[in-house]
Amino acid sequence: MSERADRPAIEVSGLTKSFDGRPAVDGVDLKIARGELFGLVGPDGAGKTTMLRMLCGVLRPTSGRAEVLGFDLARQAEEVQRSIGYVPQRFSLYLELTVDENLLFRAHAHGLPQKVFEERREALLSLTRLGRFRHRLTSALSGGMRQKLTLAAAVLHQPAALLLDEPTTGVDPASRGEFWEMLLGLVEKGTTIVVATAYMEEAERCRRVGLLYQGRLLKCASPGQIQREAGLSLLEVSCEPLRHGRRVAEATPGVRWVEVFGDRLHVALNPQGTVEAVRGALQQSGVEIADLVSIEPGMEDAFFELVRSQRRAET
Repeated sequence: MSERADRPAIEVSGLTKSFDGRPAVDGVDLKIARGELFGLVGPDGAGKTTMLRMLCGVLRPTSGRAEVLGFDLARQAEEVQRSIGYVPQRFSLYLELTVDENLLFRAHAHGLPQKVFEERREALLSLTRLGRFRHRLTSALSGGMRQKLTLAAAVLHQPAALLLDEPTTGVDPASRGEFWEMLLGLVEKGTTIVVATAYMEEAERCRRVGLLYQGRLLKCASPGQIQREAGLSLLEVSCEPLRHGRRVAEATPGVRWVEVFGDRLHVALNPQGTVEAVRGALQQSGVEIADLVSIEPGMEDAFFELVRSQRRAET
């Protein structure tokens, strides 16, 4: 095994990118193992896209260093770009070309021999279930089908690492599920995958997750570890009216924070907070409680807690 193959797939140290003097990515240290499925999670503006574009060699870091597949990004950006696949946030293929034509164009860009291209194309069309749409213009495909075509084009040259920037945003749930099944299949074959996502249920599929906030890496661990270490005592409340219930819960002694999750409230308690105190405050304020139960915190709850802890540390 070569020295390069012994290294992590991605290793960054102090990676920073500033625009007009303001850091979009701020001193990130990170190692991602070969064959790992790694998630980058954070709100809009957290630095996910900037991070991925630096790792692809599209953006030059302001400071710090990064290696991707053993190549130094500062000196070997072209080698990195030849060795990875990249799915940007915005659709990047040609709408005026058919499915087949887009794949052929990408094959030419990577210098694939015709026979190799044809074999891989058939395998990918089968995997993505796009075979019967191969002669359809890309402009006529649904959002989910376009994303599957984008994935097929990105892995046509069989890259060792695949970087995806919120690939399922705006895609229907069924297509999102199919897309993730394809990603998991690639990981099983040894591909390193880094995916930026705003969906916490997608983050929970990853082996490890990096939580980004204002360009900083707040936490990097498995989803289970992140949820356990949040240390939250959490209530789920279904009540009417919801907004009034939120205001009452937020004002209740012993409540750490309150967030709306669909048609319910998640109420995080401080050590001195109790279920009875929350229930009593809601009832006294005329809020009708349909359900109030203790629950285990999810990834989104853990993320809210980490962000609030960061804000408290900065004040």
